[in-house]
Amino acid sequence: MIWLTGLSGSGKSTIANALEIRLHRKGMRTYILDGDNIREGLNRDLGFSDEDREENIRRIAEVAKLMMDAGLIVITAFISPFVKDRRMARELVGKSDFFEVYVSATLDVCEKRDPKGLYKKARKGEIPCMTGIGSPYEPTEQPDFIADTLNAPLDAIVNTLMIAIKQRKLWNNA
Repeated sequence: MIWLTGLSGSGKSTIANALEIRLHRKGMRTYILDGDNIREGLNRDLGFSDEDREENIRRIAEVAKLMMDAGLIVITAFISPFVKDRRMARELVGKSDFFEVYVSATLDVCEKRDPKGLYKKARKGEIPCMTGIGSPYEPTEQPDFIADTLNAPLDAIVNTLMIAIKQRKLWNNA
């Protein structure tokens, strides 16, 4: 499993989609779990309190584990703001199958990108628990990979990520 974490607008979904294309070209079966396909269905009953965020991550890890058991490579793209929740997901999935990617971008850059207009709403007070504004993001302590979206183009990030995955031997033919 590839677990992408970072602020909203950092590039998680962009990297997840590009990585999935690359893995498909190698004949690998993948599935991307992200906020859009999880929050609108499985986790639509959850809000954005710290407890709900923890349960959101727990459910995602459980679903990812089931999908991995079925032979899929799962790529997740979630803010997952708390270190303890990412640790819990790693434990649930299994340390050897969990590859954490910190998608690095400053809050200022993420606000400028703001693809969904969330930061603008948060600054107006419409989203009180927005990660980075009204709720903290705890940086990854020791990620398996850092995707620096400020200083590297997407292709270079995915190329380097593929090398790191191969070195880690997550899958036989990555």
